[in-house]
Amino acid sequence: MDRVIVQVPMTKTLKVQAEAVARDQGFSSVQEAIRLFLTKFARRELSVSIGYPDEHLSPRAERRYAKIIQDIKSGKNVTKTDNLDQLFAGLES
Repeated sequence: MDRVIVQVPMTKTLKVQAEAVARDQGFSSVQEAIRLFLTKFARRELSVSIGYPDEHLSPRAERRYAKIIQDIKSGKNVTKTDNLDQLFAGLES
């Protein structure tokens, strides 16, 4: 089997963090973890998606928004207008 040495530039902080996680996950080294990742990835046994983490409201914000929604549904603190002039007049007051 031909071996190729690949160097991946990274910050020292990233290297230290990756080494700690690799050990916590039971790998002997970051290289072993990367080798496993690349093997699975090359065999299409692993897919990667990059996205944003789920956002969660604080309990206080959840209560606040629940109250706002309840008010809207009951017609409380809601202003209805027939046209844009009334809307802008209400915003300016």
